[in-house]
Amino acid sequence: MIFSKKLMKWYEKNSRNLPWRASKDPYKIWLSEIILQQTRINQGVPYYKKFLNKFPTIFHLAKSEEETVLKLWQGLGYYSRAQNLHLTAKRIVNEFNGIFPKSHKELMKLRGIGDYTASAICSICFDIPEAVIDGNSFRLISRFFGIKSPIDSMKGFKKFKIKANKLIVGQPPGDFNQAMMDFGSVQCKPRNPDCNECVMSNKCHAFNNKKIDFYPVKTKKLKVKTRFLNYLVIHNFKRQIVLKKTINKGIWNNLYQFPMIESNNILKSPNIEFHKTIKEYSSNEVFSIKSTFDRPITHKLTHQKLIIQFWDIRLSKNSTLPFDKEQALSLPVPIIIEKFITQFYNTLN
Repeated sequence: MIFSKKLMKWYEKNSRNLPWRASKDPYKIWLSEIILQQTRINQGVPYYKKFLNKFPTIFHLAKSEEETVLKLWQGLGYYSRAQNLHLTAKRIVNEFNGIFPKSHKELMKLRGIGDYTASAICSICFDIPEAVIDGNSFRLISRFFGIKSPIDSMKGFKKFKIKANKLIVGQPPGDFNQAMMDFGSVQCKPRNPDCNECVMSNKCHAFNNKKIDFYPVKTKKLKVKTRFLNYLVIHNFKRQIVLKKTINKGIWNNLYQFPMIESNNILKSPNIEFHKTIKEYSSNEVFSIKSTFDRPITHKLTHQKLIIQFWDIRLSKNSTLPFDKEQALSLPVPIIIEKFITQFYNTLN
């Protein structure tokens, strides 16, 4: 097909030099794909190298502690990816002797591996003609062929998957999929693509009909929830602080945070919940409390906007609290918490 031939010709000249492309080791490909979910290449590459340095094989990853994995992942967000990575490594080692399943169907049964990651491993490592469908694929295929099926529907996904699987026939599967990723990321970008320099433009439906911004089609608008979080930075004269492991299904599950109270809006002064929480660590001690910043910090996630206030709570006596500076900085914490801890201790020096 014209599409596939032009794509592969472009890839021969423009393929990106990425560290995992020198290998067909399923462990390395899997690791890179999990890291790059919801993560840009330039941010993901250093993490990929750090993980391989710490866990050179799947056996090293499987033997590690979850907190070690989460700490190394810190800053990438979507921490469930790291938890699933660790759990799946253990399963592959314990049930498959460290050898990845070679079929798309079996790979899909592993935690954290969906159609995209399974297709990437199959095509790159085992030369199975299974097309990857991600944001780049959706955008490129929908624009070129003028496909209006919504990409955020199961019906739409199936249509694009069938189309991509037809396009991959007769091409080196791994190279084809990586060409799709590169072309979508470098050439057919979401905004302001350079269509005049595009090798596909003369046959591209969206370009020839002046509908570049129309594709791909989505039916749903992203709903962003605003939350107001109050972090209680409880500390003493020994420079010790309180951190709690979060155990829930929220955004930072199994990470450590300051005791947190969620409110319906920005608080100008502490409420009764503050005092109840502080008493858990201070008994009947006298303490001082004040907001640490003039205005709250806004921290944006994909589906949430967090309005965060840090409250400085200093106990009057030398009671013992759980963590000192070194211990606190060794724990896996949300990146915004780590930044605060570092800044906090700098102000105490």
